[in-house]
Amino acid sequence: MVSLPGFDRITFDPNVMGGRACIRGMRITVSLILNLIANGMSVEEIVEAYPYLEPEDVRQALRYAAWLAEETIYALETSPA
Repeated sequence: MVSLPGFDRITFDPNVMGGRACIRGMRITVSLILNLIANGMSVEEIVEAYPYLEPEDVRQALRYAAWLAEETIYALETSPA
């Protein structure tokens, strides 16, 4: 199982959910948490629905997604027609 520096609750294991980003080695993916948030669930509602999760798991999933979204877009140069 692998984790990233600064994201100690986000783990990657090829034997769990196909190696997708999961919470603390469980079969709960970061994408599931993001979808729950996107569909209007609060941190409290998520923890209530998934009692083995902790509020910090949800917060770290959001921070991880924000970190992934920090990408730089470079415009491609096109040659004049």
